[in-house]
Amino acid sequence: MLKSFYHTDLLEAGCDEAGRGCLAGSVYAAAVIFPADYENALLNDSKKLSESKRYALRTVIENDALAWAIGIATPEEIDQHNILNASILAMHRALEALQLRPQAVIIDGNRFKPYADLPYATIVKGDGKYLSIAAASILAKTYRDDEMNRLAVDYPQYDWASNKGYPTRKHRDAIRLYGATPHHRRSFSLLPPEQLTFDF
Repeated sequence: MLKSFYHTDLLEAGCDEAGRGCLAGSVYAAAVIFPADYENALLNDSKKLSESKRYALRTVIENDALAWAIGIATPEEIDQHNILNASILAMHRALEALQLRPQAVIIDGNRFKPYADLPYATIVKGDGKYLSIAAASILAKTYRDDEMNRLAVDYPQYDWASNKGYPTRKHRDAIRLYGATPHHRRSFSLLPPEQLTFDF
């Protein structure tokens, strides 16, 4: 996996998000800055790692990074701005929260909006190509999973502890039976319109 995109001494932050395809919960983003000479052969796209490996690597990332931060956009913001813009908003918030100001940004995917005056590059499947993006994908995924696990305690019927808000059959069946919660994204197609009710 590559260390940096710009191949200079710039402080380069990698960004990624988690939860764009979910029916419920916030979208999370992370930003990570590693030392220029950082190496870790275990880092990879979070989707290719087991849950236990993701959480083990989260501790490593947080210890080894020069700076890291999490940004969040709520279901209300997703409904207001749409999921793409909310994902970018979460990335901007993660960048803003970094203890070090990056000098360049690399982003997983192909869409982004400029942050401050920083140069940036979007990289399709960047979480499998660059260490800082892979690390950001792990942080975003695990912190979002933590939120869904917390919410699952109050809403066990939706099976969020297992599906993390993604549109599984059990999740949709629960929406059909119990309606949508305040944590559901009302702008998403939760169910066919005639089957959907909101309890708030």
